[in-house]
Amino acid sequence: MKKILIAICLIPLIGFSQNADSLWFVTNYTKKEVLIPMRDGVKLFTSLYIPKDQSEKHPLLITRTPYSCSPYGESNYSGMWRGPRKYFLQEKYIIVQQDVRGRWMSEGNFVDVRPYNPNKKSNQDIDEASDTYDMIDWLIKNVANNNGNAGVYGTSYPGFYAAMAALSNHPAIKAVSPQAPVTDWFIGDDFHHNGAFMMMDAFGFYSSFGKPRPQPTTVGPSGFNFPIQDNYEFFLRNGSLPQLSKFMGDSIAFWNDLMSHPNYDSWWKNRNDRNFVQNISAKIPTLIVGGLFDAEDCYGAWNLYKAIETKAKNKNQLVIGPWYHGQWGTKDGTHLGNIEFGSNTSDWYQQNIELPFFNYYLKGKGSIDKISEATIFFSGENQWRQFEQWPAKNVVNRDLFLTANGGLSYVTNKMAPLSSYTEYTSDPAKPVPYTEDVHMGRTREYMTDDQRFAARRPDVLVYQTPILTEDLTVAGTASADLLVSMTGTDADFVVKIIDVFPDDFKYTNNDHYPMNGYQMMVRGEVMRGKFRNSFESPEAFVPGKPTQVRFALPDVAHTFKKGHRLMIQIQSSWFPLVDRNPQKFTNIYQAKQEDFQKSTIKIFNNQSRIILPTLK
Repeated sequence: MKKILIAICLIPLIGFSQNADSLWFVTNYTKKEVLIPMRDGVKLFTSLYIPKDQSEKHPLLITRTPYSCSPYGESNYSGMWRGPRKYFLQEKYIIVQQDVRGRWMSEGNFVDVRPYNPNKKSNQDIDEASDTYDMIDWLIKNVANNNGNAGVYGTSYPGFYAAMAALSNHPAIKAVSPQAPVTDWFIGDDFHHNGAFMMMDAFGFYSSFGKPRPQPTTVGPSGFNFPIQDNYEFFLRNGSLPQLSKFMGDSIAFWNDLMSHPNYDSWWKNRNDRNFVQNISAKIPTLIVGGLFDAEDCYGAWNLYKAIETKAKNKNQLVIGPWYHGQWGTKDGTHLGNIEFGSNTSDWYQQNIELPFFNYYLKGKGSIDKISEATIFFSGENQWRQFEQWPAKNVVNRDLFLTANGGLSYVTNKMAPLSSYTEYTSDPAKPVPYTEDVHMGRTREYMTDDQRFAARRPDVLVYQTPILTEDLTVAGTASADLLVSMTGTDADFVVKIIDVFPDDFKYTNNDHYPMNGYQMMVRGEVMRGKFRNSFESPEAFVPGKPTQVRFALPDVAHTFKKGHRLMIQIQSSWFPLVDRNPQKFTNIYQAKQEDFQKSTIKIFNNQSRIILPTLK
């Protein structure tokens, strides 16, 4: 459900109204709808918007989506002209939108994150890469006046299909841009973070998206009818995951798959496209795009880029802006929630990165000399920075130790006795909320929300530095390295890196929220404790035994300004964003209500640290 809304936000799929812009579109473009045959005989529904201009040949710009390429009907034009990416129309691209296999008006059976098959032996061996290859091959041969060059881009799930396009290696593909791409739904993308189940997103999404579609249709599925518009209360009342499975029923295949694969087994690994990027041709440049504050997928862009850099030989570039999921494709990139970015970062990206990238590779127009290997926006200082590589060369990992009385220090006494600790009681009956507001849908703004509400809870530990006397810039993968003990046999650990604004801070001409003393979440991440040593083979904790829990957070690009403080918060629930850990070693997907228990958790001072990649 949430991704359908995102898809609509990125490429408005509504019929055109008779204004000057839409009149230009229908006057200068012809829409065609075709069924393109795949190698196994299945036909995929495809919408084509073709320039009427015959003075030159035009490149193909393709998006493959499970979210519908509506509006359907050759007289019904997309509302793309209303969006900021209308420059693709002004540049006279042939716009191609395709319903992927088994979705909406395409034939065949849909498979979520269908595994890539590098060893196809017959026409019956298909995957999303082969479907992309067959589509492009048909387009090049059958769409008049194309220049033989194809580019593919997509955000979120369509970002996964863009990565599959790169793996297709069709010779006509000249540029691919996976944006917020799905890569690994167990380690870091949408539905799991470090093995912890992102319950609210998974249930809200699959209760609609996951419904079977036996025949091609233009009518989308309905979602779950929540009886109360308070997500915290709804999920708390309905207890453990088996109850949510009852709401789902037996027909939603991927939800059942989620429940059936509690560990990082081969089923998950086969769906991780980062395992196969070595097969991308050196001739296909990739532009990976993501958001610093992407609530759905703050993992995919960073890590797909790193995988391609490590394994492939193509030209590969990275852009990360201060955005929510897909915000780079909208008109307004000036702020997220209460945090302002000082400029319209979305417009800057579109005009200086995305359009030049595709124009250069698909039209032979302009230059990409000003597009760096890694173009990263640093929040806090609100500046774009360019790097020759990512992670950046001039970064030093610094250990920031948790100390007694809620302090943080670069110096510690590792010989300090284990009697120095801070403890809290984690109660699954009263989990820590992920935001202080009452609402039903998961917010995108929580990624930069004020954390003062959490700091006031007794089950959230708070550590902070003194007021900074100089700027501190963090650039790269931060890690938590905690020494813990507990009275139970499992627990989650949520670590939040927070920028504490000065007591007199105020945005110019902005009085809608008290920003003085604001605790901006810069990065937050959860680790399911039983996976601390292996995602494949979970292990119970021994009650009372000090145990190391170390995990990485998604990359950070933020400057803590002079006069601010850096804060760390630690807690063991983040509800209902993450499902509750029973705090008893068990298969949580089958946990009963009686399995949930309180646990007293200790964090050992001086032995626990946050590792910050600090830019010199």
